[in-house]
Amino acid sequence: MLAFELALAEVQEDHGVLPAGVAGRMKKQLQCAAFDGPAIARETLNGGNAAIPFVKQARSMLPEALRPYWHQGATSQDVMDSTLMLLMGPRVTAIEALLQRCRAAAVALMEEHADTPMVGRTLMQQALPITFGVKVAHWAVGLEQGRRRLSDVALPVQFGGAVGVHSGWGEQGLEFMDAMAGRLGLAAPVMPWHTDRYPIHALGTALDAVAGAAEKIALDVSLLTQTEVGELAEPSAPGMGESSSMPHKRNPVRSALIRGAARQVHGHAGVLMNASAQPLERGLGEWHSEWSPLVESALLVEGMLEQVAVLLEGVDVYPEAMRHNLAATGGGIMAERATRLLAPLLGPEVARSVSAEAAETARLES
Repeated sequence: MLAFELALAEVQEDHGVLPAGVAGRMKKQLQCAAFDGPAIARETLNGGNAAIPFVKQARSMLPEALRPYWHQGATSQDVMDSTLMLLMGPRVTAIEALLQRCRAAAVALMEEHADTPMVGRTLMQQALPITFGVKVAHWAVGLEQGRRRLSDVALPVQFGGAVGVHSGWGEQGLEFMDAMAGRLGLAAPVMPWHTDRYPIHALGTALDAVAGAAEKIALDVSLLTQTEVGELAEPSAPGMGESSSMPHKRNPVRSALIRGAARQVHGHAGVLMNASAQPLERGLGEWHSEWSPLVESALLVEGMLEQVAVLLEGVDVYPEAMRHNLAATGGGIMAERATRLLAPLLGPEVARSVSAEAAETARLES
């Protein structure tokens, strides 16, 4: 919030709206000031957001001569939205770095197992052979799609004044907004977005898409680590995956952490989507509902990807178990191929019937 207010003062001084030296004096006075966080938290209840008590507290710390120039032309939503975008910036950067780490690990795993055969499963049943490398390739594509979607999301500054028309500053208000974006390292929007919540919607759903890609990996891994399947195991670590009562267990705890976090991100995305249409020139509860879900989603996704990276970098692959499971149907999983070969000779219906009968015989005798 302080970064926003100081940037506003600097921009207004650059445009000749504030006397020379005012912004620097404000910065000197407030940059190392000891704000009373608990007081701001308590007083947030009175105004509905943290910007109002912050602005009051900061103004009280300034000399009398500087107070008229503080928070000039801004409204509390300008402060809150811009602050939210400033908080998201480092988190998005960290998430993109983790996605690149995950991609590198997935590509290495994919190349290592490009020719490792395994069963492909549909509706939880054996279907046709694939390779483990192909499965990992799907994981990698999902993560990369999420990364690209997230990288396309802009984090814009917010500056519109009380009702989004720059409080009488005219064209100069747009100039302030663009200049503040540059100073704060944020995107410059076409116009203020007080009740146009596309930036929040875009960021929230992009985070949810990344969460979905990570959850897909965790779900597949957890299913393939089942004792009866045994094709994969999560990376071992002291105490990781142990049971409180069963010494023999090696639980897929990383997958559980990823999936548990994903559930929360999906829920948060629902809150953000339901708040996308906001009334008139200022939301009544919708805007307020965005703050926690967005911040928590970013932190959860970051934590998920840390687990995904470790998972992809160290997953134990058991090709022998994969080959064993390929043989479980006695060759029955090749019935589709047999049908295709027989169809020109027997016709499609008879070929399918013969192949189905042969597959069932193979299953019973294997």
